[in-house]
Amino acid sequence: MTTVSELQRRGGTPTDQGGGGGDDRARIEIHGLTKRYLTPKGETFTAIRDVSLTVEPGEFCAIVGPTGCGKSTTLAQVSGLEHPSAGSVTVGGNIVEGITNGVSYMFQADALFPWKTVLNNVLIGPVLLGTPRKEATKLAMDWLRRVGLAGFEDRYPHQLSGGMRKRVAMAAALINNPRILLMDEPFGALDVQTKAIMQNELLQLWEGLRPSVLFITHDLDEAVALADKVVIMTSSPGSIKNVFNIDLPRPRGDVQQIRHEKRFLELQGQIWSSLKDEVDRAYKQTAGVSA
Repeated sequence: MTTVSELQRRGGTPTDQGGGGGDDRARIEIHGLTKRYLTPKGETFTAIRDVSLTVEPGEFCAIVGPTGCGKSTTLAQVSGLEHPSAGSVTVGGNIVEGITNGVSYMFQADALFPWKTVLNNVLIGPVLLGTPRKEATKLAMDWLRRVGLAGFEDRYPHQLSGGMRKRVAMAAALINNPRILLMDEPFGALDVQTKAIMQNELLQLWEGLRPSVLFITHDLDEAVALADKVVIMTSSPGSIKNVFNIDLPRPRGDVQQIRHEKRFLELQGQIWSSLKDEVDRAYKQTAGVSA
């Protein structure tokens, strides 16, 4: 379990854990965000343009949109891994100008150290934050138990299945009790059955910690099943087209059962009506067809 001393060291209080999302330090505010890159030919490419979005403390926000619309670029600005060309990102009222404190990031790839055991991959975060190794090891063992990997502490990533590696990555992302969790298609490469298991596990763990979540996915069903609100981004350059509030009750329960509920199907249909035009437009752009 996370101790009081650990939370204090990370700038939190005991009520931050499972506190239901009242911590203003976890508010994400994106204002007029634009990101431009230079292509290899020296031309300017605008990935996202004038993106504005607020994620309230403890809110689970999913972002969907066609391939290449700038979803991952948006996450990179929130994390501080990249700097915007225009506009701003604030976290807890502070402008993001470097790597954002209190943020964990789950990438599409597992991002595990292949030469480290499962246990050492998970405990590296607390150790880097100054937690004594003995205490960090105990905490890591607890998180491996939570994600169903007790007994696999001495394995290496290549000895695990894809789903098990995702569990390690999830434990590594959550062990520091982040106030903000950024997730970039974390389950995209998994088979349908394993993905459903991981979605259920994520919901259960999120309910306990309640970080603010920005979750990128191409899977519309996944977005509706997990999120409090779903944001639709336009085709490139990406901007916010629509925001849909998901009024399915929490706790959600089994995501596979949720997908058959009447309200889920209504929401999925409404969101797809908005998303479909952007998917078609993006396809025409990449296929060289006039939109």
